[in-house]
Amino acid sequence: MDDASKELVALVEYVVTPLVDEPEEVSVTHAEGEDGRILIEIRVSEGDVGKVIGRQGRVIKSIRTLARAAATRKDAQVEVELVD
Repeated sequence: MDDASKELVALVEYVVTPLVDEPEEVSVTHAEGEDGRILIEIRVSEGDVGKVIGRQGRVIKSIRTLARAAATRKDAQVEVELVD
């Protein structure tokens, strides 16, 4: 795992953990695509999915925006997905 991936995973975990009722269930992993894009996957407990998505998807959109902004500083591209 390179520095950019580590920092992006840490950022997403830092943002998501306080949002949920069960922070011990938060799992943030990453994978690198063939095109060099970093895919970050967020897993939370079933009851906390709505809190991470937010009303009309506003919270997850904000998380994606933060991750993309941080990735731009590292000359990387990132996609953030909430896995059920």
